[in-house]
Amino acid sequence: MEIEPLTFPGVDPKRPMIIAGPCSAESREQVLKTASELAARGVKIFRAGIWKPRTKPGGFEGIGVEGLPWMKQVKQETGMLVATEVATPAHVFEALKAGIDILWVGARTVTNPFAMQELADALKGVDIPILVKNPVNPDLELWVGAIERLYNAGLRRLGVIHRGFSSYEKKIYRNAPLWHIPIELRRRYPNLTIFCDPSHIGGKRELVAPISQQALDLNFDGLIIESHCDPRQCAERCGAAGDARSAGLHAATARGARQCPNHGEHQHPAPPDRRGR
Repeated sequence: MEIEPLTFPGVDPKRPMIIAGPCSAESREQVLKTASELAARGVKIFRAGIWKPRTKPGGFEGIGVEGLPWMKQVKQETGMLVATEVATPAHVFEALKAGIDILWVGARTVTNPFAMQELADALKGVDIPILVKNPVNPDLELWVGAIERLYNAGLRRLGVIHRGFSSYEKKIYRNAPLWHIPIELRRRYPNLTIFCDPSHIGGKRELVAPISQQALDLNFDGLIIESHCDPRQCAERCGAAGDARSAGLHAATARGARQCPNHGEHQHPAPPDRRGR
């Protein structure tokens, strides 16, 4: 595969790329407030989950298409690019119709080759950046296979998100990072843009800074971090883990995650300086 590094309008390629925003789009007010605070701190790409796959039925599974106009309003009012997750061809259709700038594919979808092929077929002929999260299980070939399916459909603006891997073991991380897997992926495809998701790897606010730092030290190209204007409210929709991930966003600060500031109330990050690039 001949993959070129991703670039985005208005995003400085000499600094780590930052994608930030809430786990889920919950209301117009929440989306716009979070986006405006992030934009004021220099973040150029806003993320929000419109459709949210849940382990069990009965939980909040996303606002759905109702939230897509909110994302369009974010673009209009802040000038930010907007990104969301897609898991089905119907999601792709609605997201493209709404003018979403960047799509990502979640870990559970990447685990299913049939689902990945359906997405690849739905995206044929579309020129849009696609980010592929690592599968839930530590299977590099499954991750590569998902990228190849999109590549074979004609998509060339491809990148990946390292969000760690699930495990039954008791550990410090919510998802074990297993850094050697994204490192091997980078060895195979040197130009592939790699984002780290410290929110999902850590699951705790105090882990966002050291995980972000380690990713930058390993030459990752950027971070995708959960942010919420009211992380306590986030817990009502996303659960305690979502609250912890979103509240911990302030760890990636203007000091480039070199040191973490006081772990107090939620703040938003300014893009850190790139290290080692």
